[in-house]
Amino acid sequence: MRHLSIVRAGHSDVDAIIDLVTDSFQHLAVSVWLVPPRHDRWAVLHGHVRIHIEHAMRYGYVHVTGDRLGVAVWLPHDRRLPPPADYDERLLKACGHWTDRFRVVDRLFAAHHPRRPHHHLTYLAVHPERRGEGIGSVLLRHHHARLDAAGIGAYLEASSSPSRDLYARHGYRTGEMFAVPDGAPLWPMWREPYLAVER
Repeated sequence: MRHLSIVRAGHSDVDAIIDLVTDSFQHLAVSVWLVPPRHDRWAVLHGHVRIHIEHAMRYGYVHVTGDRLGVAVWLPHDRRLPPPADYDERLLKACGHWTDRFRVVDRLFAAHHPRRPHHHLTYLAVHPERRGEGIGSVLLRHHHARLDAAGIGAYLEASSSPSRDLYARHGYRTGEMFAVPDGAPLWPMWREPYLAVER
């Protein structure tokens, strides 16, 4: 593929990033469980994603392609992070009737989250018309280079078998699968820093 520039997102990018992530995640099995009615799902997920993107813009690393059609959102867990501001109140406002389901997923994620220092890939999204072009891989390699240089691991929860397979191609190893109450699977995945392995 042609050269693809990767830049740090600015505050003017936030709304477009939230739209892109919501569009990419709304059809996943876990999202369908979180908000079963299709006519409600996009708006609820959009409000939920906003909480986490705004938090990552302040405390994490949000990288976008130069054309803003791909995004990777990382939170550093090699230092202590505060939770999103006013999280409980904002969650209830965004998710309404479905708030308890989001809390279930929060608890599942917390229970499986590693304690070792790492960066957490919370979202990786590519515009539907650009999928299959290697944009996600370019975004991954961009931040992996930083992690490898620092000797820091990476962690994520894959929410579909295609995404799990993509991450495996980038050096992630799959942990024991867990699931939301209807059985929609999530795979915790860990990547050792390359330079640390080679030492």
